[in-house]
Amino acid sequence: MTTTATHTRARLADGVPTELGRLLPEGICRTFRVLPYAVADGTVLIAVAEADDPITRQVVEERIDRPVQLVRHTGNEISAAIDLVYPPAEGAVETADERRARVQMARMLTSSGLVANEQLQVAMVEYSRTGDPIGDILVAHEAITEDVLVAALSELHQMQRVGLSDFTPDLEVARRLPEPLAQRLQAIPVAATDELVLLAVARPLDAEQAMDVEEALGSPFRQLLANRTELDQLIQHVHSAHYVEVSTVALMESRPEDSASVVFTGTQKALGICVGIAVLLCAVVWPLGTLIGLVAACSLLYLLVSVYKFQLTFRALGTHLETDVTDEDIAALDERTLPMYTILVPLYKEAGIVRRLVRGINELDYPRTRLDVKLLCEEDDVDTIETIRSLNLPPHFHLVVVPDALPKTKPKACNYGLQLATGSFCVIFDAEDRPEPNQLKKAYIAFQRVAGNVACIQAKLNHFNQNQNLLTAWFANEYSMHFELVLPAMGAAGSPIPLGGTSNHFITSVLRELGAWDPFNVTEDADLGIRLHREGYRTAMIDSTTLEEANSQVPNWIRQRSRWIKGYYQTWLVHMRRPGTLLRETGIRGFTSFNLTMANAFVLLLNPIFWTLTTLYVLTQWGLIQQLFPGFVFYAASAMLFVGNFVFVYLNVAGSLQRGEFGITRTALLSPLYWGLMSWAAWKGFIQLFTNPFYWEKTEHGLDAGDHA
Repeated sequence: MTTTATHTRARLADGVPTELGRLLPEGICRTFRVLPYAVADGTVLIAVAEADDPITRQVVEERIDRPVQLVRHTGNEISAAIDLVYPPAEGAVETADERRARVQMARMLTSSGLVANEQLQVAMVEYSRTGDPIGDILVAHEAITEDVLVAALSELHQMQRVGLSDFTPDLEVARRLPEPLAQRLQAIPVAATDELVLLAVARPLDAEQAMDVEEALGSPFRQLLANRTELDQLIQHVHSAHYVEVSTVALMESRPEDSASVVFTGTQKALGICVGIAVLLCAVVWPLGTLIGLVAACSLLYLLVSVYKFQLTFRALGTHLETDVTDEDIAALDERTLPMYTILVPLYKEAGIVRRLVRGINELDYPRTRLDVKLLCEEDDVDTIETIRSLNLPPHFHLVVVPDALPKTKPKACNYGLQLATGSFCVIFDAEDRPEPNQLKKAYIAFQRVAGNVACIQAKLNHFNQNQNLLTAWFANEYSMHFELVLPAMGAAGSPIPLGGTSNHFITSVLRELGAWDPFNVTEDADLGIRLHREGYRTAMIDSTTLEEANSQVPNWIRQRSRWIKGYYQTWLVHMRRPGTLLRETGIRGFTSFNLTMANAFVLLLNPIFWTLTTLYVLTQWGLIQQLFPGFVFYAASAMLFVGNFVFVYLNVAGSLQRGEFGITRTALLSPLYWGLMSWAAWKGFIQLFTNPFYWEKTEHGLDAGDHA
């Protein structure tokens, strides 16, 4: 439709019906200085300050599905009318100086041909939703480069620029500004004389920030504008030794009782030796009775674990125990209130999927200017580092090179990245993850609704390649059971939740308070979930799914699963160092839940033993085996055999049905074969607990051909 600037009898000064004025969102009205104010002969009259501006015309036409007519008014008239339709919140309305700077920036970039009208329109519409600087929005959407923006800011603010890409810092000078302040302000000294410090800054400092800097430096300073990516890399370089130390030993030194750096404490070793001697002596004196007792104890443990998981599943089946966030809730969200959100992405030997990872993050329904994406790479992973650098990513992506230091684990890399995090909330995504686009918004809304002691929101995990082969279908069945049934039921019951390794959203300050992840625990997510609970915090679930790549090859699957199970052993050993304290902090229900959850890893060790005994008896009718199962032991073991296997199959069927994955449900009937693989991995992990406890078994990603699409 065509719009024209004209005069009509209806006047803006006569007042604007609220319903009519709100045909356009508040942000659009204030950003473009437009307001629907009357209807004449079926045409909506729009007050505009710049009736000839093609961007304003297109924005209005796209959002009102009736004929419109643009009517020129002064900016002051329109602003006063908007204030009546949308009463302004304090501090939420752009000041005259801010508007002048924004318009000046836009005109500078468009008049020089650096930004097309279409690109500026996209940026202006996003600005109307978020209120973030128009230049930052253009850079985040790659309409211009960071260097172009720095040049424009330099001209606007009459400030000198400094290039840092090949700069070698004087560490003594660079460290004059304390690291916390350097991180918060994105500023670092690059040169100094007796009278003056030259300070590279990402953005001009305000008066309060400048006062903080001068006080910290103890000297006057002059600001130089710098490329944000180059400045970020320089700050990392200057303070890398500090980051390494904190990420490796902070938990071990501040909370040694919570660190898995010691696999077995002296007390645990002594207790284990005493129990072993006692069992050995009993076996010498009462050989058959001792064996019967061991079989009975193992059968009972097996039965308790099975019944507990069945009870959790039964509670969750057919119900909705997650914190509910609807599409309407997301649509009603004011993006101006959204916080900075840090995304930690640990990468190792994954250069091949970096491009897909970047596309996936850019597809998230969250303002890019409020994303703080840390791509965490190990120093020796040259291919991945060079791939990231070659992409020339906008500054909301941060390449973080973790110096080569032991232990070389994912939690240590996450600890390193957490020190650089600027977000009020943070989340971990793995390289191959495909989160639902609105997951960050869902998590943010959920945090506003849950109890005040909830410090973590866990999203669900499943797989995008579940139909690739039988192994991936089993893996998907297991994840459906775990994330659709078991974890929601545990959360609803207030039990300690062993977190999934990805898509867990945290309040950043709480995570730092707890010492973050244990770099020596190879299943750091489960351990952190228990520590959160012990400190009085809770975890809630949301109904949002992140799709991962299920391992499609048995050797790769064994490597991953053996590491997970080894970490469960570590977690149990750490938290059972002081059982009385654990009981007091978690209560009897939480204590029981923790032990039965961790016991599943020990049950997997028993499977081959019982299967071997059963097979030997069927083939040989060996009398000794029959003697091991007298009376009550036989009935307990029989219950274990039937109930345990039934529960395992039932849980996998129920999980896939709950998720609606009917195509792979039938594969759950073969789950006992999958259980055999799990036992294989459990024994590998158990042996490594003694031989190489901190070794991180690398899982290869990108084995599904569709992952590079």
